Amino acid sequence: MPNPRFAQLIERAEDALEAGNADDALKIAQEMLREEPDDVDALDLMAVAHRTAGDLEDAVAVYERLRVIEPKNPAWVIAEADLLIREAEDDRELIEQGLELLEDGEGLIRGDDELLFESELLRATALNQLGDFTEALASIRVALDVDAEHPEARLEQGQALFELGRFDEARRVYQSLVKDYPDEPWAHHYLGLLAERRGEAPEPFFKKAQSLSPDDFPPPVHLSAEEFDATVQQAIAALPDHAKPHLDNCVIDVQPIPSDDDLKEGGISPLILGVFRGLAIDERSPVEASHHETARITLYQNNLERFARTREELLEEIRITVLHEVGHLLGLDEDELYERGLD
Repeated sequence: MPNPRFAQLIERAEDALEAGNADDALKIAQEMLREEPDDVDALDLMAVAHRTAGDLEDAVAVYERLRVIEPKNPAWVIAEADLLIREAEDDRELIEQGLELLEDGEGLIRGDDELLFESELLRATALNQLGDFTEALASIRVALDVDAEHPEARLEQGQALFELGRFDEARRVYQSLVKDYPDEPWAHHYLGLLAERRGEAPEPFFKKAQSLSPDDFPPPVHLSAEEFDATVQQAIAALPDHAKPHLDNCVIDVQPIPSDDDLKEGGISPLILGVFRGLAIDERSPVEASHHETARITLYQNNLERFARTREELLEEIRITVLHEVGHLLGLDEDELYERGLD
């Protein structure tokens, strides 16, 4: 029989969470659990409080406990996957854990359209974060078959199309979103990126996105060509001595954004910060002349400037991007660069 006091306690906790008081909500959840250690509502409240406070490991632990208590309840699978995927930022391992949870829980959601939508939208979000945009589109199609008008699903669709270079399709998605949801900042931002690619003025779109969500879209930091080049030269000067000689046969240039020809070569994002083209030194044969053709590192200034939130962050990101691409020249793969903090 449900504890008669718990409804009032949960209401108090929800008010605390709405006011941004995660600690108060956590104390209420703890009070409930002292009376009923396995109460699922109290545990759910505790998980939400931990998540709100940024205590992700604690929140995951609570959801895992809930999945033990109610192993056939798909809500806890979805909730934990949502936590892992949406709060992971750039942590690939957490995102992949979320995807594994969704895969393991497929049998639990069968026949429930609402849960199917949530699962496929989460899957698409994770796949977009991991750069698997073709697979993300497949999940988005399933989600949109359930709810064709859902704004978040359409945002994920637009992102996948944009990253795949299907710019006309992406533009139609974002134009439709802006028509239906004029205050959706990400749609305006991507319309700005698409206008920039067409050689049209992107500023009205970027300014609209900034006005709607200044935290997500602060004004970009701009460097003059001279300042940008000086920062690149400083990054090169700071390279280890063993790496510098290999730059003698490598050109470093700066472009605003990747061109259509760049993208046609495949394997790069329209938002990429830099790219290495050529053969890594550990793959070169001393007797093959083609193996010693000039390599090239290209930095994309507009993308770098939009990526950074402050001048200091921009200068640091230029340095990291130079190190990343020189790492490719030296033969390091993406996993090795990730391990060195140069992803």
